[in-house]
Amino acid sequence: MTPTLLAADMPQPVAAGWQLILAAVVGIALIVVLITVVKLHPFLALIFGSLAVGSVAGENPEKVLKSFADGFGSTAASVGILIALGAMFAKLLADSGGAEEIVDTIVGHASPRALPWAMALVGAIIGLPMFFEIGLVLLMPVIYLVARRSQQSLITVGIPALAGLSAMHGLVPPHPGPLVAISNLHADLGITLALGVVVAIPTVIVAGPLFGRLAGRWVVLEVPDRFSTGGSGPADEIHSDTTEQGRRRPSFRITMSSVLLPVVLMLGKAVADILVKDEKVPARVVFDVLGTPLVALLIAVVVGMFTFGVGVGMSHGEVAKCVESGLPPVAGIILIVAAGGGFKQILVDSGIGTMLADWAKGAHVSVLLLAWLIAVLIRLATGSATVATVTASSLMLGLVEGMSGSGVALVVLAVGAGSLFFSFVNDAGFWLVNQYFGMTVGQTIKTWSLMETVLSVVGFVLVLLLNLVI
Repeated sequence: MTPTLLAADMPQPVAAGWQLILAAVVGIALIVVLITVVKLHPFLALIFGSLAVGSVAGENPEKVLKSFADGFGSTAASVGILIALGAMFAKLLADSGGAEEIVDTIVGHASPRALPWAMALVGAIIGLPMFFEIGLVLLMPVIYLVARRSQQSLITVGIPALAGLSAMHGLVPPHPGPLVAISNLHADLGITLALGVVVAIPTVIVAGPLFGRLAGRWVVLEVPDRFSTGGSGPADEIHSDTTEQGRRRPSFRITMSSVLLPVVLMLGKAVADILVKDEKVPARVVFDVLGTPLVALLIAVVVGMFTFGVGVGMSHGEVAKCVESGLPPVAGIILIVAAGGGFKQILVDSGIGTMLADWAKGAHVSVLLLAWLIAVLIRLATGSATVATVTASSLMLGLVEGMSGSGVALVVLAVGAGSLFFSFVNDAGFWLVNQYFGMTVGQTIKTWSLMETVLSVVGFVLVLLLNLVI
């Protein structure tokens, strides 16, 4: 279990309280304005916001630059590598036809009445290794086909799949948001993963099939003609044992085993840490090594090269090219996350976190509520779930001092739930859903935006309930 920082380890405030608050407000406001008004890339916005915090706080410029570099480097080393490995694995899963095998098997065995529930399950499973945008592009042809064949509303079928994708993205590692919050708050990944799954399952049920049924009555859409012919997507491959390139697909059993392998390894480490107290016991050492996120994802990628690569007929060159092609799409995400680490380090070194912790304790404000609210406000301001998670978790560091491993994990989940709140026009995901579903802005708000809000609120309520029993 990763220990939390003690009071003696936390940097003391470098300026008066009002000046530090002003520095944090100016830095966050500058990030918001640069992203939403100037349309600057979040990577650059986070750099300028970081420098603004240090300047207003009155810190030495050299110290500010060093703090940013230290935070950038440590985050890139701890989180950036995991994002890269996750992207490689997701690319192998997609190109091998493994993702379509999951979709076809689950959807193909579902009755018409159970289809929304099946789509929620598909979205959640696909969402484990894949980024939201990639999962959405992959699932849209299937959503179209399922809605057309079952004669159900496109929204009734589609919203559950989106709920599954989004919940995994915000609540369950190894996605960038949860990983950043875990790194910032020194949370135990295994415990956070286990609690994240516990929170995500009922959250997906409420925001997916249940809310989707209501949303399908509010907004009635015709299924677009995209992907209906031509054999160009997963929708046209249902019940086929081969991919578009003529390769055989991996079986459902092999696919699910490969997808869940890193999750099982990380959960195994958490269980071993709880059951075996002596860190020198050989079994504990083995689980600790295999369950380390870097090792677990590295093993998953290597296994995936065989199960999703060579095992389906790819040559060694094709496997190498597939793995390589998964990296460019996540380069921007890695830079944003690393810059967020630099921003976090400047906040920490200025002592703002220590001051906020003292204030929260004196005012008896719930750390979970504060974490969720800050993430919600930054999500609404920037439209970015990742930026909301990075910033909110950075401000919470001083407040988790002395908390148990499960307590810190719940703070991570509160931040993750808040980062999903009400996707609006400043969120790229809003327009992606808008265009794929062929909706107006108003219809997108009544379906997608409200679904995200339901996810956020239900997830936070479940975090509060867990806090009462663990």
